[in-house]
Amino acid sequence: MKRKTIYLFLLLATGFLQNCTEPVQKENTSGDLEWSKESPAGMRELQFRSEGSLLQGFMYKANENKPHPLLILLHGYPGNERNLDIAQSVRAHGWNVIYFNYRGSWGSQGEFSFRHCVEDVKNVVAYCKKNAAALEIDTAKMVLFGHSMGGFVCLKALQEIPEIKKGFALSAWDIYSEVVDSIATNALPSLEKEADNNFVLNKKSGKDLFAPIPHEGAYYDLALGAGALSNKQVVMLDEHRKNEAIAKAIQQSNHSYFSYDVWLDTDHSFTNKRASLTKKLIDFLNR
Repeated sequence: MKRKTIYLFLLLATGFLQNCTEPVQKENTSGDLEWSKESPAGMRELQFRSEGSLLQGFMYKANENKPHPLLILLHGYPGNERNLDIAQSVRAHGWNVIYFNYRGSWGSQGEFSFRHCVEDVKNVVAYCKKNAAALEIDTAKMVLFGHSMGGFVCLKALQEIPEIKKGFALSAWDIYSEVVDSIATNALPSLEKEADNNFVLNKKSGKDLFAPIPHEGAYYDLALGAGALSNKQVVMLDEHRKNEAIAKAIQQSNHSYFSYDVWLDTDHSFTNKRASLTKKLIDFLNR
């Protein structure tokens, strides 16, 4: 019995020493992106043509030489918050990410309007489909992410682009309700003046920008268009409860997947919730 105990001890000790002499594989805890030697991640500057105008944009390319799923970022009004921190994290998870400036915004050619923003998304998607091989895009897995006005654009574009099946609307701007309410409270001149002061947006005037909206509710009222999202996967995340009617309309008609949350302890840019926001988006992309 004693010899067996000693023998077992020697075997365990030998194994322990062997393990100690083998190189230890350390996990990458820095959060840095591992390079692919064959086809490393990088940035590609792009120009998209939309109704005769050139839109400035770029793509964060993911590691490896293969088709990647694509996330398209849709900025707000006028577009100071670009959510590029989220783009970097999504790229690190194997996705290509495209950011662009709508017609008439931030140096892109053409005239800015809310309808033009939606049309621009449709044209960017068409460009990605046409150039999928060169851009290494898996066109079966394209997703929209929009913030504020971009959230409105995201939901409208989802209604109008059959091949896009998923969209994440962050604090979507209910443009229709705000304009209608501002008319009732005589606050519309303030919206128009703000638009006139946004020199990064090329438009005729603030008055011309908002003038069509109260007369085109069938287009701008997101609740009325909820039925067009019945077969789409949609996430809405807000920092207020102003969009509850829109969310309820989408939920009632949606047969695929719909998630609506309100995080009240944050601001319009979700400044103190970036990590949680990024995790929620990546979980949605991977579902």
